[in-house]
Amino acid sequence: MIALKIFRRLLLAATLFAAAALARQPDPPGQVRPGDKPVNEAYLFAHMTHADYGRLYYSVSLDGLHWYRLNDGKRITDDYRGHPDIARGPDGTYYIAGNESDSSPTINIWSSRDLIEWQRFSTYTPDLKATPGYSQALQRIGAPKIYYDEPSKQFVMTWHTPHLEGTPEDAERYWASQRTLYVTSKDMKQFSAPPQRLLPWEMGTIDVFLRKAEGKYWAIIKDETYPTLDWVTGKTIRIASSDNLLGPYENLSPPLSPNFREAPMLIPSPNGEIWYLYYEQYPGVSYGLSVADKLSGPWYQISGYTFFSTWDKYSLPPKVRHGAMITISRKQYDALVERFGIEQPAPQPTAKQ
Repeated sequence: MIALKIFRRLLLAATLFAAAALARQPDPPGQVRPGDKPVNEAYLFAHMTHADYGRLYYSVSLDGLHWYRLNDGKRITDDYRGHPDIARGPDGTYYIAGNESDSSPTINIWSSRDLIEWQRFSTYTPDLKATPGYSQALQRIGAPKIYYDEPSKQFVMTWHTPHLEGTPEDAERYWASQRTLYVTSKDMKQFSAPPQRLLPWEMGTIDVFLRKAEGKYWAIIKDETYPTLDWVTGKTIRIASSDNLLGPYENLSPPLSPNFREAPMLIPSPNGEIWYLYYEQYPGVSYGLSVADKLSGPWYQISGYTFFSTWDKYSLPPKVRHGAMITISRKQYDALVERFGIEQPAPQPTAKQ
């Protein structure tokens, strides 16, 4: 009898182990069913790498979840420097902003008709200290980003600028002093002056970009204050909304990511019904992905970046760093792959449960 009980327990344990080994998580929402045509056909991720920070590389995806490097993992161009961010203008021209370094006084802008060849287009040197209510601004320009607003027929370019230097005793005060500034433009050659502050809060913000959806404007931000028990939202991705392009932005959300995440990127799913929000766990550790069916949330995190095929529901090439994700057509995707070549996915190990 004792032997029979032991045998039954072993049999049950083996059955549960086998079931666990075969178990798979539900797939993320937003994908199209076989045979259906996607609303969003393909995606481009313009990014830098850990080993070559501040230069331009490409990865692409057909489902917004699985990304593959182009150009054999080499630079797309040797000219570009900065934190890549791409916006499409009203005539189909693409623009990308960058700068030589945060201490450079000038924002450089390139343009492209096909996302393959980039040409220098214009430069802009903001008078940072002329920003109303921000005369203490330091000469620092971080991660310029571009958004084209169809209703107002204008571009908005945002970046972050601090007002305090760091010290050996308090290096974080530099980052906590970052504020998001902006200018507008009709043609990406002439810009409004002086720069203005975008957000009303006295808190550090970086990596801010704008989108319009669901009848509102949205500012996706990184809360740059260091996390403590007094400021538990620090170093996370958050979102705020406004009825107007230039604010005021209100209803600042709780964190949409864990702490110590930055460089958010937002894309619609292939079926157009779900939002995919990517963010980097810095410095160059991994990427996280949160998902929602409304920008106001609720958001939840998807499992990925473990390099186990039975566990990962999304994947990116190793050591990619932040940049911009945009939707592109299948024709554009095919042209990029034809021009640069695409990395073939490597077999992944199976996770043991």
